[in-house]
Amino acid sequence: MDRRHFLKEVSLVAAAGAVAPAALSCSGPKATRPAIVSSLETKVLVIGGGPAGVCAAIAAARLGIPTLIVEEGGCLGGMATRGLVSPFMTCFDANGEIQCIQGLFGEIVNRLVELGGAIHPKEVRHTSPFSAWITAGHDHVTPFDAEILKYVLDKMCAEAGVKVLLHSNFVSPVMKGNKVSGAVVLTRKGLWEIKADQVIDCTGDGSVAVGAGVPYEFGNPEIGKVQPATLFFRINSVDSKKLEADVLAHIHEFRKVDGVSYRALHWHVLKAEENGEWDIARKSVNIYRAVREDEWAVNCTRIANVDATDSESLSAGEAEGRRQVMEMMHFFRKYVPGCENAALMCSASTLGIRESLHIKGEYLLTADDLLTCKVPKDSILLASNSVDVHGRNGAMGTEYKTISGGRWYGVPYRSLLPSDVDNLLIAGRCLSATSDAAGAVRVIPPCMAMGEAAGTAAALSAKAGTTPKRLDVGELLAALKDQNVFLG
Repeated sequence: MDRRHFLKEVSLVAAAGAVAPAALSCSGPKATRPAIVSSLETKVLVIGGGPAGVCAAIAAARLGIPTLIVEEGGCLGGMATRGLVSPFMTCFDANGEIQCIQGLFGEIVNRLVELGGAIHPKEVRHTSPFSAWITAGHDHVTPFDAEILKYVLDKMCAEAGVKVLLHSNFVSPVMKGNKVSGAVVLTRKGLWEIKADQVIDCTGDGSVAVGAGVPYEFGNPEIGKVQPATLFFRINSVDSKKLEADVLAHIHEFRKVDGVSYRALHWHVLKAEENGEWDIARKSVNIYRAVREDEWAVNCTRIANVDATDSESLSAGEAEGRRQVMEMMHFFRKYVPGCENAALMCSASTLGIRESLHIKGEYLLTADDLLTCKVPKDSILLASNSVDVHGRNGAMGTEYKTISGGRWYGVPYRSLLPSDVDNLLIAGRCLSATSDAAGAVRVIPPCMAMGEAAGTAAALSAKAGTTPKRLDVGELLAALKDQNVFLG
């Protein structure tokens, strides 16, 4: 059995076990898979409520199309809220002059700023505490508060008329020939079938596309690995002036050796290693000042070989991440000036996944496309995010390549169109891209922009009674520009 069919079977079996474990265990050989207990209909169905999914749903609903979003967690925002991935990486061009990711992302940031839940990226420059004192690729990042973001996304969905279904898991697509016509989802009341004219896969892992039979690759096929995962966490009660003074006294020592970064706090990491109190696959600490002065977001734990499509692998990864968080809290309190009384505010409720499945689409985005600043005619977003690949050449290594020869590159609409099936769009880190290219556009601002484009395309297709693959791309680009999407 190949991986695709295995994943389909596992998802169905898992759903059956979750819905009626008592019935299956007591009814003997006549036990059957649970039946569909309810049916819904909508025009646009979005599976996954992360950064891409929530923007897809809002964009579609704002065009007057009935839209439903299905999310497995208890809030919208995915990696930005449940995953605590912070800050938003750059949304500006390579020169740091033009905000090239606008649209819904820009509106979300503005709403956060109005509520005191973010610092606008135009005010945040590289080589500052807000960028972990990193220069390359870290100009104009956006510190934000995940709790306020949850509220903002709820409010925007309500205003747009999006029907939100939380605590619900995707099980399988509903197919009519080669067209995706809906999905079966597992709710607290049992299995529901949701019929839809258009479906958008924003699961991060391409679960809908895989279930529909679309070809894919797992991680980097050349090395057979995915990038390591991270469990983000936040700390407060930090004397930030003392911490920042300590870093500034050593900032001239920042360097990269054989792909390994020696940046913030690496001088303290060395001491902890010598004392046998550090066994994390990092030589320094990516620590980002948050909106409030005494709060910091920490991106440092590193958990290798986590398969985001495997529950056992995720379970082990979550436990290891929490172990590393506690080790780091000991490190902060013992070694880092200003952190003597640091408190653990929270760790993420889900691992930060950098990579899992890459879906094959009408166009395969490559790292060369990005690094040489190609802008295809059907580009639905412009971005300058760097190619960021963790752990390929050694556990501690990171490959980081900034773009050259231009201010931005384009992500083509064709990379959102999975091959072999219709009535399905993909958006987010599972887009049709090589492992390296996905390492650039998997971050939140491009994912939000992809979601907005996918939602707009789905709504226009539903209005025209056509499919996303037959949609007039010129009409899509015009609609995106009307939504304040920057396309050059």
